[in-house]
Amino acid sequence: MADADDTTTHFGFETVPEHEKAGRVQNLFSSVANKYDVMNDVMSVGIHRLWKEAMMDWLAPRPGQRLLDVAGGTGDISFKFLDRAGHGHATVLDLTEGMLVEGRKRAEAAKMADSLDWVTGDAMALPFPDNSFDVYTVSFGIRNVTRPQDALNEAFRVLRPGGRLMVLEFSQLPNPMMQKAYDLYSFNVIPRMGQLVAGDSASYQYLVESIRNFPDQDTFLGMVKTAGFGNATYRNLSMGIACLHSGWKI
Repeated sequence: MADADDTTTHFGFETVPEHEKAGRVQNLFSSVANKYDVMNDVMSVGIHRLWKEAMMDWLAPRPGQRLLDVAGGTGDISFKFLDRAGHGHATVLDLTEGMLVEGRKRAEAAKMADSLDWVTGDAMALPFPDNSFDVYTVSFGIRNVTRPQDALNEAFRVLRPGGRLMVLEFSQLPNPMMQKAYDLYSFNVIPRMGQLVAGDSASYQYLVESIRNFPDQDTFLGMVKTAGFGNATYRNLSMGIACLHSGWKI
């Protein structure tokens, strides 16, 4: 029987020991934290904003709800959630302190600091009691988690009965020719954009590779169901470049 230390996972296209991945992800996002939001706009030509609005449309935040936004980075989803809800509370959890620092600056500038908490933590071992939140979101972050199934299991644990999970993540195009064209763009353009805008091509090379390693829509749906969520389903965005998965703690 293999030692636990021999367990491996993906870091982009590289195979690494599981215990190394979190540190590598943390270092990567620390290096791009102050340019992360700008790069999202550049990489997606602004379309990521439409995807996040589609996420909020389906989520339909209600006044007074408590949100846990995992891998929440600079708080983009939390700000949108609170705007839609009218009033409520959001906890932004991220592995990278530098991302949270940028988010706190945004919250203070928007005079929303009282409605937000910022927590450095691991999606696979959330520092919250059972049944603590009404909504759990993770946007373009779960593919960076060492064991996504563990993160989904934790999501189920911390949600209250009747609580909702929503995951926004890059996914797979159903048409092979379209996927090939998208791959050409991703691998040839995005790392160069990363070098130009953030001075860091290697981090964005990893991000492109991590998308290709992530499970397709139906496989990930099975993982959501395995975690215990009911009424689980998904919606493709931009023909499958991104995808929303939804589930309920019933």
